[in-house]
Amino acid sequence: MAKKHIGMLTLALLLTVSGCAPSLGDKTEVIQNTEEEETKTVIIPSLQLDETYYRTLLPYEESASRGLVLSNLSTKYDMKEVENGLLRISQNEFSPDKYLFQEGQYLDKSTLKDWLARSNQEEGGLNPSDEGLTGEEKAKKAPVYITHIVEQNYLEKVDNAVKLSGISIGLALNSTYYYTKEQYGATFEEKLTQAQIEENGKRIAEEVVTRLRQMDGLAEVPIVVGLFKQNSRSAVVPGTYFMYSTAPAGKNVSDWKGIDEEYVLFPTADSQERYRDLDTIFRNFKQDVETYFTNYTSIIGTGYFKDKQLQKWTITIPIQFYGTAEVIGFTQHLAGLIKTHFNPSMNIEVQVNSLDGAEALLVKKPGEEEAYVHIYTQ
Repeated sequence: MAKKHIGMLTLALLLTVSGCAPSLGDKTEVIQNTEEEETKTVIIPSLQLDETYYRTLLPYEESASRGLVLSNLSTKYDMKEVENGLLRISQNEFSPDKYLFQEGQYLDKSTLKDWLARSNQEEGGLNPSDEGLTGEEKAKKAPVYITHIVEQNYLEKVDNAVKLSGISIGLALNSTYYYTKEQYGATFEEKLTQAQIEENGKRIAEEVVTRLRQMDGLAEVPIVVGLFKQNSRSAVVPGTYFMYSTAPAGKNVSDWKGIDEEYVLFPTADSQERYRDLDTIFRNFKQDVETYFTNYTSIIGTGYFKDKQLQKWTITIPIQFYGTAEVIGFTQHLAGLIKTHFNPSMNIEVQVNSLDGAEALLVKKPGEEEAYVHIYTQ
């Protein structure tokens, strides 16, 4: 069980004595952690870069389970989205204007490894027992449903104190179960139905909240739980959260809300069939890029959709340029193409990369006709 908990944080008085007080401007607040015998000074930055960003306590506290996401999720795309998507869900319950963000401090590595195991492997295992089952039988009767749990903590400043006021939990669920029929044999896959994923996700969510309620200090804390459907290992776009629920103080999850989010790869047969107009815009942009310079491997666009509406288009262009002047010229051309092809209401980000790393970044926010351009220098 995790032992690293968030204690009450109280405001500390700034004193200038013998030059020992911290030198801070008007942009920060200093608070002191007075949990039991531990005392340390932390800072709340007052500057908020964007209304969708949470402020965090400094020095930054890493998650008690830091590093597990790398081994528990199949793709780098899911590793990022399982956390970012949970942040978006949390904003529905914990406003960035009011709450502070801290990585999870209650679920440590040992606890998560226990919970993510099969029930016949660990007493607290949340996945079904595979006792007596072969590889193919496990895939049919007892696949692994949950592979990772993300925890985020939300703190609130009340009078002269900062306290834990909410927790968000992301449950990363398999959409495909991979197995072998014999040791060191070929890998096969079993697709899980949406009904399977949803049913077991809800079951696991209730059990996770029950266990959290038994931890010190969490009995009366609101808990948000999101169900994340992972993509397949071969996918080049991430999975998404498809449902979430909020457990009020002292209670469990019950009223589930659907989430309509997805990532779509452009240009593909799927994007052409489902979003024909957007697919045409992208293909025309791609064609004009090719006209200027053909020495690249591919142009890929990833569209993030919410409620079937495009929220952001991230376009990646790998290049093999060798001269700074070439990069500058190409980037300038891209800025013109963005203005020509994309509607001012669109949120566009274009990343130009080479084998040496990032070469240029172009960002056009909704309502702007021209993109902000940054060319990376050596």
